Amino acid sequence: MDKQINEDQRLQIANKVSFTTIVVNVVLSVLKLAAGIIGRSSAMIADGVHTISDVVTTVAVVIGMRFSSKPADADHPYGHEKIESVVAKMLSLALLATALSIGVSGIKTILSGEFSTPAPIALVAALISIVSKEWMYHYTVRAAKQINSAALKADAWHHRSDALSSIGTLLGIGGAMMGFQILDPIASLVVSVLVIKVSVEIYIASFNQLVDRAAPLDVIAKIYETITNVPGVIRIDDVKTRMHGCVMYVDAEISVDGNLSVSDGHKIAENVHHQIENEILGVKHCMVHINPYQE
Repeated sequence: MDKQINEDQRLQIANKVSFTTIVVNVVLSVLKLAAGIIGRSSAMIADGVHTISDVVTTVAVVIGMRFSSKPADADHPYGHEKIESVVAKMLSLALLATALSIGVSGIKTILSGEFSTPAPIALVAALISIVSKEWMYHYTVRAAKQINSAALKADAWHHRSDALSSIGTLLGIGGAMMGFQILDPIASLVVSVLVIKVSVEIYIASFNQLVDRAAPLDVIAKIYETITNVPGVIRIDDVKTRMHGCVMYVDAEISVDGNLSVSDGHKIAENVHHQIENEILGVKHCMVHINPYQE
């Protein structure tokens, strides 16, 4: 997340992206359902229902971002960032349920052998959906990286899952129109596996943010390097990090010259504090404890 982006700007960016994708998804879902009904394509109708689920999950992201951006209070002195991780976790489960539904539907179709030949309008709707959903994925994931939002990233992957679903729908409809109706359920199974993989990855990432998992090793190495370069630090005794939603807390223990005054030792600790918060991306707060140096 850009250090220059404050919580109000972060929420504004998330709301703008979410509102845009909600509008596009509502239009797409109406288009798909109409094309599925008119074109006699059960795959397109299912794809339309999938897009409706995107509207629901995007609304959940907006709610999660709004609550997580609230400032710290007496009951939540460390802030509300973890609410966003909870929402991301819920979205990953929604993705998983969608993927399993697609897979089960494909298996049932293969076993029953009840195939149909859809009309060209369903094929056109699938193409429009693929282009629109892939654009929405890139649009949303750029914003997610900009503001370091797990919930927004989960929503971006939900858009891509819909694009993958539409690719499967396109192949199935195209295959059915050429006489290979079984391609529809086979493609849906491939889409199901891809979306299950993404949903599990998002679930693990959001779970780690909720259980205070340590920062990645390269980030911890950068923290050590930053502290070492602060004048007056003789030794780093300990560094602990923990992810708190989309932000990070750092606890550092350093040794300084034992003959320094309390004021001078405090200045060194303050320098470490400011360097960590200014140099390491995503650090919300750094607590520094000083020890008198001993051989």
